Amino acid sequence: MTQPRASGACLCGGVTFTCEFPSNWVAHCHCTMCRRAHGAAFVTWVSVGSERARIEDPGSLLRWFASSSDGERAFCGRCGSSLFFISGRWPGELHVVRANFTDPVDQAPGVHAFFDSHVDWITMNDDLPRMSGPES
Repeated sequence: MTQPRASGACLCGGVTFTCEFPSNWVAHCHCTMCRRAHGAAFVTWVSVGSERARIEDPGSLLRWFASSSDGERAFCGRCGSSLFFISGRWPGELHVVRANFTDPVDQAPGVHAFFDSHVDWITMNDDLPRMSGPES
């Protein structure tokens, strides 16, 4: 049975979070900004309603970076872990990096987003839909 919430943290543990489910969606993002921000071929995001996420940052370590005119990314200022993304494109949602959850989440990834920007050095061997994006 899926738990009603899941928690996680950055690498150093200075920023923690808890998200209540259900999540809106879980997706692998292949856009160039996500790849650069994470230093990875793609990033898996869990979308939750902002009101269902609690972020604890007692050491004031969380830093927000305006990565575009409509989006901001958050990371830990001590260890550098990428943690969150918000955008006017998805109002009222907080996107949380799936790899930083320490508990299971309520659903598996359902799509490859911005797949038209994917790198050619990784092969996807799943049957998930591959969606293109307007800005990738």
